[in-house]
Amino acid sequence: MKFKRIAKFVIMMLAVLLVLAGCSNGGDSAQSKPNVDKSKIENLPQPIAEKDVKVMVIRKIGGDDHTAQYLAGAKQEGEAMGFTVDTYSANGDTAKFHDAIAQAMEKNYDGVIISHGDDAATVDNVKKLREKGIQVVTFDSNPDLASIDGVTLTSQDDEQLAKLALESMNKQLNGSGNIVYLWVDGFPPMVSRNNVYQQFLKDNPGMKEIERFGVASSDTSVQTQNAVSAMLTKHGKGEIDAIFATWDAFAIGAARAVKEAGRDEIKIYGIDVSNADLQLMQEKNSPWVTTAAVDPKVIGAVNMRLAAKKIAGEETPQTFNLKPTLIAQEQLSGEKVNMESLGEIIAGWGVSDDFEEDWMKALKNAYSGQ
Repeated sequence: MKFKRIAKFVIMMLAVLLVLAGCSNGGDSAQSKPNVDKSKIENLPQPIAEKDVKVMVIRKIGGDDHTAQYLAGAKQEGEAMGFTVDTYSANGDTAKFHDAIAQAMEKNYDGVIISHGDDAATVDNVKKLREKGIQVVTFDSNPDLASIDGVTLTSQDDEQLAKLALESMNKQLNGSGNIVYLWVDGFPPMVSRNNVYQQFLKDNPGMKEIERFGVASSDTSVQTQNAVSAMLTKHGKGEIDAIFATWDAFAIGAARAVKEAGRDEIKIYGIDVSNADLQLMQEKNSPWVTTAAVDPKVIGAVNMRLAAKKIAGEETPQTFNLKPTLIAQEQLSGEKVNMESLGEIIAGWGVSDDFEEDWMKALKNAYSGQ
């Protein structure tokens, strides 16, 4: 009887391990695809027609809604074209991030999309991917990747993101105020945003920076909340007018801290957007008044289309910037607004036909059964 109990326990644990093995920070593409005769699709590029295309999407940062939306956008776009799409988020763990790239190399994916690969090792890894003939698209990654033939570097227009947020803050403060700057160095988009911010201070001498800090981790919003809460005890009412948050994880933490402290005189101007961000902006007496953003699902989808064009042997640009939009708190009044319904308020939000070729539309129609 004891042996039977042990055997039963071992079998149960094996089953649990198998389930866990099937789960990842992103997710593998395991859905059953309809049988499509791709030979019947007109003008379908031969490299796409002759095989089951496999793409891996690897993101270094994670643990936030923006990451989830980005991965979902890439996955949905690829699967709509009949591709096998696997996704992975390393949640800020550099070793796991590079291990995922190494695994993609071994599994011979047709394409790899890399997000937030900020270090020199990413450049080395991408060189190895290209040497194996694997197509590569990157997002918000090391600018030195531009030196590698055939790689497309995508990003949000980070300079415009910063300009939109700062112009909004400047207008609402009438060109004068004390600012807390939430920023972290070491990431290409942060460097671009900081360049705009430094010029903004020079052009607007009435704006004074009184504090700056920031950390990128798996719990950035929590750490930011604690840091802002501590900072608020040092500065009484009237000493801080605004917080400029260069990342929505910073803005989330700052908004929670400001609300808890009852410091409704402080307003927050952020960058990026997600469902969690929109919810915070819509809360009563929320200090978060504007955010500049690009739909992260659109970013993922556009990255996938670029990867598809590369696999198809079509020409792609070396760089591509996605244009941002400013989202203001007053636009979100009335019914609760989320990422899906934001397009009903802001024209063009959540929609992009960038790099969407006719053969891609034909593939989508075929796999959707239309």
